[in-house]
Amino acid sequence: MALLTLSNIEIGYPGGFNLWVNHLALEEGRIYILSGPNGAGKSTLLQTLALLNCPRRGEIRVGDERLTWRGAQLRRLRRRITLVHQNPFLFSGSIQHNLAMGLALRGIRGDEQRRRIEQSLEAVGLSEFARRPARKLSGGETRRVALARALALRPDILLLDEPTANLDRETVATFEEVIQILPAQGITVVMASHDPGQPQRLGGELLRLGGGRLMPA
Repeated sequence: MALLTLSNIEIGYPGGFNLWVNHLALEEGRIYILSGPNGAGKSTLLQTLALLNCPRRGEIRVGDERLTWRGAQLRRLRRRITLVHQNPFLFSGSIQHNLAMGLALRGIRGDEQRRRIEQSLEAVGLSEFARRPARKLSGGETRRVALARALALRPDILLLDEPTANLDRETVATFEEVIQILPAQGITVVMASHDPGQPQRLGGELLRLGGGRLMPA
C-alpha cells in the first residue's frame, strides 16, 4: 500500500495557474526526483504533498485513510510529513535550539530529544555546530541545519524543495550522501531538482512536471 496517494487532483490559484495530477502514489522507502522548468508547479506539488493545499477536486489518501481536511485528522497526518524549503527560516539562538523547538512541540524532551539532535547533526556533518548561532551560518550550512531539523522529527515522507540549488559540489555531495541512506530508514523522499544527474546518482524515480501537469512516466 502506498504511503500517500493523489487521485484526480486539481489545485487552482488566482491568476489562472492550475496544478493537475491524475495519479501519484508514493511508496515507502523510495526516492523521487521532481523535475520541470520554473513555473511548472514543483513547489505547488510539494505543498500539496505536505497537505498544505486543499484541492478544488480530487482525493488524497495517507495510507488507507482518506483525507477529510478536518482539524484533528489533518494535524495528525501532517505530522507524518515534513517539507524543507529551498530558503529555510532558522530561529534566533543556537542550532541546537532550532532542532529542539520542533521536537518539544511534539512532546519530545530530555534524553530522547538530545539523542535525536545529536544523531541528526551527525548525519549532516554538523556535530560540532550545535552551539553555534543559527543566524551566522552560510547558505549551505543553513540548508544542512534545516535538513537535520527535519530528520530529527523522523517523518515518513520528507519533501525537499531544491535543497542543492546553487551550492558547491562538496556541499551537494554531502546532501546526496544523506539522502541516499534515508530509504533504508523507511523514509520516502521527494526532492525537486534542476540537476539532470541527480536521479541517477541518487537511484531515484523521476517525476516530470510541465505546465502544471504531472507527466506520465
